[in-house]
Amino acid sequence: MQTSFPIPHPHSQPSDLKSDQQVRIAYFIMIHHKPDVFKEMFQKIYTKDQFYLIHIDRKAKAELTEEIQLYLVHFPNVYILESMNIVSGGFSMIQAELNAMEYLLNANQHWDYFINLSGEDYPLKSQNTIRNFLTINNGKNYLFYYDQKFYRPDTLQRIQNHFTELTHKISSLIYKREFMKGVTPYIGGKWFILTRETCVFLTNNKRVMDFEDYYLHTLLPAESFFQTVLLNTVFNDIIVNDDKRAVIESPFFNKEQYADNFIEILKSSNHLFIRQVNDKTNKNILKYINDNYLLPLREVDEIERELRRNNRQNN
Repeated sequence: MQTSFPIPHPHSQPSDLKSDQQVRIAYFIMIHHKPDVFKEMFQKIYTKDQFYLIHIDRKAKAELTEEIQLYLVHFPNVYILESMNIVSGGFSMIQAELNAMEYLLNANQHWDYFINLSGEDYPLKSQNTIRNFLTINNGKNYLFYYDQKFYRPDTLQRIQNHFTELTHKISSLIYKREFMKGVTPYIGGKWFILTRETCVFLTNNKRVMDFEDYYLHTLLPAESFFQTVLLNTVFNDIIVNDDKRAVIESPFFNKEQYADNFIEILKSSNHLFIRQVNDKTNKNILKYINDNYLLPLREVDEIERELRRNNRQNN
């Protein structure tokens, strides 16, 4: 795609590493509404030397699809993935992400990390800072997970029952079945940062196909498929139990107090992105994000944090 007008660029900050020394990121962004929110996020993460693949849900309104396509045609390193019908709770989200990995692997050999985002995510740090962080930690995968049987036994029915994804919902006709032999199930979140080598494995290894066949008929596999595959294979040693996302939740009371507490959490963390940012987000949170966007990333001892997390879970 050719550029016909100046491309908007994110802010930059001084770096110890030049751009050609940093890892390159391939972003996969799934959207279905709120095009203005997406555009604001996209301009923050866009650079000429990285790669961007966009998926617009097949259920999205035609006007939104056209608006996004016309907007993206001006960016030469942006691709649009063939639209799928994403069913909440079904395997279709996993399939779209696997398709995206395969597409980007075939499209270009010069990216190092795959990051999935939604249209309402937002970077907490500049691309310079994010790329520096991944360059320093090159070779690690970032993914949030729990041992499902030990910490989340209440969710085991999602994988122990056979579910079928229909056009717009998950079938209510279910039945029990045995889980995969010799496999420990894990659960976590939908968001991750994976190395290129990990993506090659996920899209080309025959062992992964066994997981696909089983998780095709589970409930909410987007919260467990990648965790279970990677933690039951040789990739388990390079996973950091952190997806680098902060999540804004909807407070039920005292919204100002929630915002203050959330900002304190951001101050003590080294998240790279924040989830669920839109025009209704608390102004103090937005101001904090803007004021700290170019500041250095906080150093966090990931091993110590993981030990604290395990202690809280065991109590």
